[in-house]
Amino acid sequence: MMRSTMIALTQRSAVKRALSRATKLLMVILLATAGFGQEPALKDAYKDAFLIGASINRAQIYERDARAVGIIRRHFNAVTAENVLKWELVHPAPDRYDFAAADRFVAFGEKYGMTIIGHTLIWHNQTPRWVFEDERGRPVSREVLLERMRDHIHTVVGRYKGRIRGWDVVNEALNEDGTLRQSPWLKIIGEDYIAKAFEFAHEADPGAELYYNDYSLENEAKRRGAIELIRKLKSQGVPITAIGLQEHNRLDWPSIAQVDETIAAFAKLGLKVNVTELDVSVLPWVEPGSDEAKRAASDPRLNPYTKGLPDEVQQRLARRYAELFKIYLKHRDVIDRVSFWNVTDADSWLNDFPARGRTDYPLLFDRAGRPKPAFYAVISVGMNRSAVGSRRAARGDESNRRTVRKTDLKAR
Repeated sequence: MMRSTMIALTQRSAVKRALSRATKLLMVILLATAGFGQEPALKDAYKDAFLIGASINRAQIYERDARAVGIIRRHFNAVTAENVLKWELVHPAPDRYDFAAADRFVAFGEKYGMTIIGHTLIWHNQTPRWVFEDERGRPVSREVLLERMRDHIHTVVGRYKGRIRGWDVVNEALNEDGTLRQSPWLKIIGEDYIAKAFEFAHEADPGAELYYNDYSLENEAKRRGAIELIRKLKSQGVPITAIGLQEHNRLDWPSIAQVDETIAAFAKLGLKVNVTELDVSVLPWVEPGSDEAKRAASDPRLNPYTKGLPDEVQQRLARRYAELFKIYLKHRDVIDRVSFWNVTDADSWLNDFPARGRTDYPLLFDRAGRPKPAFYAVISVGMNRSAVGSRRAARGDESNRRTVRKTDLKAR
């Protein structure tokens, strides 16, 4: 038993060393073949599989962050609004909408020919208190809140009708045990608030894709709750296009098997399954609101990489991303988009989670905008996969065949 264990450990160590050498070699080869200082583009490596996107912030939307804008233009073909379409920013007061930044976001996506994703219409966070209260601070009635929801969704979605391809209509409606979160939306309107949100969004733009978006759906209890929710919505004829798996991952969670099983489970419901907010934290997990969270930034055990990420951890991150993208490619028939949450490590929300001041390295580009070993690992998976026909081209061929058949039938 001990001998076999030692052999397994030795083999594992050898594999890790080989992967490290392979990643470094690939970096040299790719840079050499792509031209000096010009790495291959992520969107090109996955062009016949799915869109590669990122959420973008205000500095990028207004093109003040030139370095990030260069990365976005080169590597991504889809953009999600990180914050500027959330209720508190776009509709801060009952009688006031502020579309300045949202308009610039949509214009940015159109300027660079990108698929544009709206985030998010209904959420328990970043929604002003006035939405749920009357002038005396008391909870409003179901009828009042439904009308406020309808007005907001019709106004925001309607403004960008035909320009924003899809919307995260309802965000994070479930608890970890799969039950509905006791948000003001649920308490005041009732369980049908989710269906109503989708109905209002479809009314505002019948051509838009509509998504339910959540995190930790790899956990079995929460996944069961989400599957039950989606089945119920579909049985009611609610117009839902896809499940959004946020995929805020860690180096050790979820397992690759969990990711695989989760995508397959939702695909069985007849929906698309998009990866909407991908990142991989390299820091120890800290429970939000815990005593540990209060010292997360100052404790070296909880914030260990303030002076840079060791090479060994860089390689673990690269292997982790490679494993994830292999699974995404396996399910490319049901995945239309894989979007990272932010562009570089400097932008990431994880630097301030669960308390301000931590230093995380969860993305493919470092704080200076340089590609990391994880970037080359993802590129390698995309470029070295088995040759397959273009799914999007196949869709186009099928669309053409349908057009021909319709024309033929009319001729008859």
